[in-house]
Amino acid sequence: MTSRITLISPAMNRSLRETRFDDGCSLDPRGAARAASVAGSLRSVDRVLVSPTVRCRETASALGLSAVVEPELAGLDVGRWRGLTLDEVMGREPDAVMGWLTDPDAVPHGGESVRGLCERAVRWLDGAGGFEGRTLAVVEPEFVRAVVVAVLGASGEAFWRLDVVPLSATEVSGRGGRWNVRVGRELGGVEGSV
Repeated sequence: MTSRITLISPAMNRSLRETRFDDGCSLDPRGAARAASVAGSLRSVDRVLVSPTVRCRETASALGLSAVVEPELAGLDVGRWRGLTLDEVMGREPDAVMGWLTDPDAVPHGGESVRGLCERAVRWLDGAGGFEGRTLAVVEPEFVRAVVVAVLGASGEAFWRLDVVPLSATEVSGRGGRWNVRVGRELGGVEGSV
């Protein structure tokens, strides 16, 4: 049985633009318009899931998708840093930020570690592997990173080496716990539908 999963990163919003830890803000008008403009480029799927975050739910809606909220697809919990920009946190807690960016087990913000997110991604993939057919999930960029780290069997340190641009598709397919990955195709691009 082969499972195919397409992970879509959310459209642009103020938090992404400002390098702000998710603060629950909506898509900006350009982000929503861009998502709506590529809605017709999506391949039909058997199920659609979405992270509980505002920008993921709004991206799914702008893409014309009727999605089921899946709490396990949430982005990284950054605890007390939520709503702050990276520059703000760096100005207040430079050692904590540097530790967080170099140690996948660090939780200076009191939330979830990068390793914890990667382990959650593995658990989700294990469950998703039991679904035969196509799944599309609109998820935060850090969840995409965690899935790629998991699929490649990379160390937690590799998490920060992956960039995930807004409205890009990362595809994983596999069976029996063995996954392959295709990373970062822009939606509505010249290569055809996702």
